[in-house]
Amino acid sequence: MENLINSTSSGDGGDGGSAVHIFMFPFLAFGHIIPFVQLSRKLLSAGTDVRITFLSAAGNVPRITTLLPTSPFFSVAPLNLPAVPGLPSGAESTNAVSADGAELLKVALDLTKPQVADLLGSHRPDIVVTDFATPWLPALAASFGIKTLPFSVFSAINMAYLTVPARRPSGCPAPTIDDLMKPPTGFPAASPLRSIPRYQAADFSYLFKSFYGRPSVFDSAAEVNGASDAMVVKTCAEMEGPYVEYLEAQYGKPVLLVGPIVPDEPPSGGGGGEELEPRWAEWLGRFAPGSVVFCSFGSETFLADSAVEELLFGLEAAGSPFLVVLNFPKGGGGGQKTPIPEGFEERVRGRGVVHTGGWVQQQLLLRHPSVGCFVCHAGLSSVLEAIVAGPQLVMLPQKGDQFLNAKLFAAEMGVGFEVERRPEDGWFGRDAVCAAIKAAMEAAAPAASQQSRVGESHRKWREFLLDEQVQGKFTVEFIDKLRQLCGK
Repeated sequence: MENLINSTSSGDGGDGGSAVHIFMFPFLAFGHIIPFVQLSRKLLSAGTDVRITFLSAAGNVPRITTLLPTSPFFSVAPLNLPAVPGLPSGAESTNAVSADGAELLKVALDLTKPQVADLLGSHRPDIVVTDFATPWLPALAASFGIKTLPFSVFSAINMAYLTVPARRPSGCPAPTIDDLMKPPTGFPAASPLRSIPRYQAADFSYLFKSFYGRPSVFDSAAEVNGASDAMVVKTCAEMEGPYVEYLEAQYGKPVLLVGPIVPDEPPSGGGGGEELEPRWAEWLGRFAPGSVVFCSFGSETFLADSAVEELLFGLEAAGSPFLVVLNFPKGGGGGQKTPIPEGFEERVRGRGVVHTGGWVQQQLLLRHPSVGCFVCHAGLSSVLEAIVAGPQLVMLPQKGDQFLNAKLFAAEMGVGFEVERRPEDGWFGRDAVCAAIKAAMEAAAPAASQQSRVGESHRKWREFLLDEQVQGKFTVEFIDKLRQLCGK
């Protein structure tokens, strides 16, 4: 396993050198890999105090290397993913598999333990930053005298509500849906989150289910967090202070904050940088500044056909020009057949576009001056991208951490609007979509944004996230804590 890519040396992280050598080892999902990449970029940007080796399945390496800068302080160690019955040949990330396949990827990741042990032994990093899916890693790293830090790709409010020991005390059965509707014991009293709807609690029950003889997500995360030397969360006290304090109290160890990882500004201009595709630039250019609604739910969040209909009818009723990006799960719903209502495209022709052709340049679209509102699934990265870019937010969460992200940003931080839904099953209608969009567009209007609570909150948090001095301080302080942890 000495086949390192972009490396200038064979590894000497534990030799007493001044640089902190970190192994990054995320789960095999790009929704996890990308935040680890963003953290790596943030640490590498601080200078030569950090050296990073990134571990992932070999098939993911080409994409990872394109996302990180060429640097003598960065390398990738490809892992050969063992075959697992039922896992498609060549599948090395969740992008290529079903939900069941994602569970089998965890089994395959467990089987890389001997390769990881060889890498730890030969490279002796100071720290391993890992994910929830490797409960065996803290003990393995400790056998080499290496510190382990689990890095949560989720917000602190999600961890505090779902994966603390108080959620499932030792020896107790898995919580019921009724249990999950209420916060765990000791949850911050200052939080406005006093309960969640039944449909969200039902979705969270997945965290307590075991597949293929492996620990559940809750048990795996609890084991990694409990056995680690500290925990890492991509947040700050200004955004989630009470939840961070609760995590520290629950686990009895430090929670190191890297700050909110603000997406890098996409390169643009005439120097070879990326520019918005001409078809989108031309279409958006027809409309006044701040008048267009852009809607996207990411590459791994999918709406049911009935939900697509309500979404589209709500956009139509709102009356603003709109661009909607729809994706469909592999093996169903995609291709030429889409759940677009008959006659819809003819009615909105000239002011509405439904794109079903895959990936779009989300950051560049968000930064276009004509875009005034972003309707999204409340994925953490997407929300931060929108706040930094400027459009007002409408959140329509569909699963998992998205539900609590929407509560954090809309109800607690006052940024954006959440579409109202039926509490028992999560159904939403076109009227609710229309109302949320109209409220956001009103907040986006220059005159209104000076007076509206949401407009003012959005502006405040945008300035905070774009403050280079503040963000740089988060990075410097985090690296200082890493150095203290490993005695450098």
